[in-house]
Amino acid sequence: MKFIVSSSLLYKELQNLGGVINSSNTIPILDNFLFQVNKNTLQITSSDLESSMTSEIDIESESNESVAISAKLLLDILKTFADQPLTFNKSDTNTIEITADNGKYSLAYIDGSEFPKQIEIQDPLKTEINANDFLKAINSTIFASGNDDLRPVMSGVFFQFNSDSLKFVATDAHKLVKYERKDYNSQNNSEFIMPKKPLQILKGVLASVDGKLNIEYNESNAKFEFNNSTLTSRLIDGKFPNYEAVIPKENPNILTINREVFLNSVRRVSIFSNKTTHQVRLKIAGTTLNISAEDFDYSNKADETLECEYKGDDIQIGFNSKFLIEMLNNLDSETVTLSMSHPNRAGIIKPENIDNKKNEDITMLVMPVMLNDK
Repeated sequence: MKFIVSSSLLYKELQNLGGVINSSNTIPILDNFLFQVNKNTLQITSSDLESSMTSEIDIESESNESVAISAKLLLDILKTFADQPLTFNKSDTNTIEITADNGKYSLAYIDGSEFPKQIEIQDPLKTEINANDFLKAINSTIFASGNDDLRPVMSGVFFQFNSDSLKFVATDAHKLVKYERKDYNSQNNSEFIMPKKPLQILKGVLASVDGKLNIEYNESNAKFEFNNSTLTSRLIDGKFPNYEAVIPKENPNILTINREVFLNSVRRVSIFSNKTTHQVRLKIAGTTLNISAEDFDYSNKADETLECEYKGDDIQIGFNSKFLIEMLNNLDSETVTLSMSHPNRAGIIKPENIDNKKNEDITMLVMPVMLNDK
């Protein structure tokens, strides 16, 4: 096996593929990249058995062979090279020789046939979405997913596709985000739960991708195709909670405020909150929003007053400041609304409607915390 490839192009692809590989593997072959050469195409694959990712690169070669090479060694050596052509050559001594401008480097390899076979998706359903729009959907939801091993269905993002729209939902039972795109649809009504790790990998990769993302899926697996790459993942088995049932329908008390002003105020005030509950108190009356926090154990206290628009009855409600900050951080609108009904019911945060985003709908739900008056 012999081929020539650009060092910078190879390094860029391997960085993306390296996100799939676990830091510690019980199966040693998974610490490697699989290199499959088919004439002038190099296909590189990484896997953790749950997910696998493949990229294709154009090369110069006459070979047709596969080997598995140490991921760490390759990444460590490639990042030291300036952009230059590298020649990979399989020698008679069970090593791969890399020839660069200034030297030669030998790496042990494993026969490619030992690498786990890729997941094949049988009878898939298909959906297409712009890569940037999909990235926005994941960025808007993934932070709200849970980390509880006892509730695995909440540890990913719920995809709900139908003939009207594509919905993406995540929750950890304390907060919930629903992101809907009405300018895309699916011919078939389908639902599945994507694990967090492959979505995190897609987040990193899709930031530099323009064009379409093709999604194929069945009951147990999903595949994402973009540019010269493919990511395949097993789905989380189980039924996602009925999220619509927990979103309050009647929320007559509506606060409208500049998002950045609100965010910065909550950030400052939360510094003085209790380090266990992170509680901040919102007291709204007329056109005035009072944000306060107190840590009774250390006599720390903060209090800010902001101008706002408000329709409804005067209200005092407590929220976990970490959740408020996360949600406000993941919106990009100039103003937001916070809709409430009672101090013991969830609050709904939404971006103010923007004309050029009429096909996009974001609903963020945050559960209140009990106000502790001493």
